Amino acid sequence: MGAALALLCALPVGAADLTVKVQIPSLNVAEYHRPYIAVWIENEDQSIAKHLAVWYQTDPKKEDGTQWLKDLRQWWRRGGREATMPIDGVTGATRPVGEHTLKFAGNGKQLTGLKDGKYNLVVEAAREVGGRELLRVPFEWPGKQQHGTAQGKTELGTVTLDITP
Repeated sequence: MGAALALLCALPVGAADLTVKVQIPSLNVAEYHRPYIAVWIENEDQSIAKHLAVWYQTDPKKEDGTQWLKDLRQWWRRGGREATMPIDGVTGATRPVGEHTLKFAGNGKQLTGLKDGKYNLVVEAAREVGGRELLRVPFEWPGKQQHGTAQGKTELGTVTLDITP
């Protein structure tokens, strides 16, 4: 019983898990390129609280994809330009058409230090020979059980946010 109580006390109070689903739609276009996508948590003043994911061209045999990250205009202006790429546990290769799930533990690296408050989950996509799109899903941290969605029109499909205490 003492060990169970010690384990329970070691768990962070108010820790919640965050799950993000990002849908990349199939587009009927002559020249298709996978989109660059940035996912972050935004403070009320629209500054970046936490980088969650940045998907771009990471194949060293091809051109340096970091030069095109500035096409993710809002992410770039809000703090992407100050980020040293690659960011461990955040950056990765572009993703194909489909739904992609990102899971973050409340006591994990990406969410550690996130203060209680109101935020937006922001997902921005930019595609070569294509368009740009930005979606926001408001939420409170850590809060109670929450579910939010935003629907894209071109470069993004449905973006879903689930917070589980």
